[in-house]
Amino acid sequence: MRFTQLVISLSVLAVPAFGFSPSSIQKRHNNIIQSPRYATVAAVNGDASATSPSKDEDPLTSIRLSVEEKAKTVITVCSSGTLCTTSNQDEIDGAPFGSFVDYVLDDEGNPILLMNEMSMHTMNIMNNPTKPVTLFAQFSGKQSAEAAPQGQDVSRCSITGLVEKIDPDTDEQIDQIRMRYSITHAYADQVMDSPKFAFYRIKPLKVYFVGGFGVLAKWVPVEEYKDAASDILAKEAVSIVARLNRDHADDLQLTAEHLLDCTNVERIRVTSIDRLGMDIRVTTKGKGLRNKLNTDEFRIGFRIPVISVEDAKSEVLKVFQEAWEKANGYHWEGDVNTPGSDVPIVKIAADSLG
Repeated sequence: MRFTQLVISLSVLAVPAFGFSPSSIQKRHNNIIQSPRYATVAAVNGDASATSPSKDEDPLTSIRLSVEEKAKTVITVCSSGTLCTTSNQDEIDGAPFGSFVDYVLDDEGNPILLMNEMSMHTMNIMNNPTKPVTLFAQFSGKQSAEAAPQGQDVSRCSITGLVEKIDPDTDEQIDQIRMRYSITHAYADQVMDSPKFAFYRIKPLKVYFVGGFGVLAKWVPVEEYKDAASDILAKEAVSIVARLNRDHADDLQLTAEHLLDCTNVERIRVTSIDRLGMDIRVTTKGKGLRNKLNTDEFRIGFRIPVISVEDAKSEVLKVFQEAWEKANGYHWEGDVNTPGSDVPIVKIAADSLG
């Protein structure tokens, strides 16, 4: 590597908070993940139950989180949700009863709830100990309302299982549970030692994940859910996406036109980001009298999985740089590939609106 290239590479990594100016950055070399450039996987508003390609054939395997990781991420990042129990009240006996509850996870990923014995959902559980309950959680986007998905366009997960009361004298994780609950929910210290309150564990029987409106929906094997890791960027993803869409319209435009090969671009938005890459939605205007609006979804993978927010910033900057280089006709001596040709890109969905 030439000395100037090394110096510029280090300067790229030092750019704070996505402060990217393409014209001031030179070429740097990266470790490359070889991946097919395009492969249509599913329609935006298509059948959510459609069969996906096998793992050996799916080009998304190395640049997108697995369904198990996505489900675990939703349940881990959220700390409250809706608990559905079976009612015993007259006239609605046997009907589902929904309650807002807080929770944390134990070491196996089982939801832990701190409940008052007089709460309606607690009484429902005690009166129907053999009937499963369902805990439903979804991303709220409250970290940054500017970029938060709305309505059905958010990822969510449901865990259905049996509830067991935790014995504080015998449960090996009780100290960790108390600490996690105290850190996550400020009120817990005031009530967790009251005889009217107790910890309860939901032992999952089924896990169901929905990625958003009209996209992937799938039952997740319980053991695979427990073994999966939550995405490291999950708590910062909404704010990162907000900043990219707010401050980098020009960079995204270059990316759409020169890396994604889109023409007549009407709108481009980053919709999500995680440790393996980012999803981009591009709306283009079709040809002809009707001027249809076509929406395409792309996955742009990072060449290496990131382990921090700063790493993610660096990888995004590299993508923007390659788009700028290609737009400006740069070709670097000794590099057999044109800028952007080795960025892992997969077309994941397409739709026609209008």
